[in-house]
Amino acid sequence: MSSATESKGVTREEVTNLLNSVKMTGRNLPSRMVVYGVEGVGKTSFPVGASNPLFLMSRGETGLETLIDSGQLGEVPHLPQIESWTDFLAIIEQLISSNHEYKTLVLDAANGFEQLLYEHVCETEFGGKWGKDGFASFHQGYSVSSSYWEAMLNRLDVLREQKQMGIILLAHAKVTTFKNPSADDYDRFQPDIHRHQWGLLHRWSDIILFLDWVTVITDDGGKKKAKGGTQRIAHCERRASWDAKNRHGLPETFSLGSSPAEGWTNFINALANKGNK
Repeated sequence: MSSATESKGVTREEVTNLLNSVKMTGRNLPSRMVVYGVEGVGKTSFPVGASNPLFLMSRGETGLETLIDSGQLGEVPHLPQIESWTDFLAIIEQLISSNHEYKTLVLDAANGFEQLLYEHVCETEFGGKWGKDGFASFHQGYSVSSSYWEAMLNRLDVLREQKQMGIILLAHAKVTTFKNPSADDYDRFQPDIHRHQWGLLHRWSDIILFLDWVTVITDDGGKKKAKGGTQRIAHCERRASWDAKNRHGLPETFSLGSSPAEGWTNFINALANKGNK
């Protein structure tokens, strides 16, 4: 070891310990997923088939309870609607520190928890002012919120690692204009989340699925008509019309079938057969 290296505070023993920690395999951690889609496509019911799920519902998200009450879903473990950002973080910490049998955390929906974050940031960083002299000033509120959002994702990672829990964030979809640097701009589907928070969530995620209906456009005498809308599919790869992603070699699409159980089974099968796509 050169004296120049040691003069920088790195000892021979430290370098040896570092090299001894080199690994050739991963840790086989459960996935971090974002599932979003058009209204009514079944994004809430899709992760019910995951291993021992626990649903956290943000304020105003009643879809899961409606599906249970109407008999379309059986009993699904869930907590009462979460009313504040601090309550949300406290629940994550409780899951990290407590003994429990849950293996999947489902957040329904990311949009709602994002709103709780903005309310918290507005109150704590801008004195409760939403206008141009507060949260909305030069869009500062969204930028300031990013550090809180990233810290939350880091705590979800701790939960994932210490409790071996998969993390699934559900999100509503919106059509937004993609600023194309090499050609004309165009519209596409993506989660209805502010670009600052979506950028962080996109990088954090292992899998992003866009759930949609199969639609065929036909030309009837010069008039475009849409047909279909009865078959549900999940898109696993990014295309011009939607955002998606996967680090697991999933096929371009897979069918969601006709039931929540079938949809989740098809997803697991797609994971198992990823080498045959």
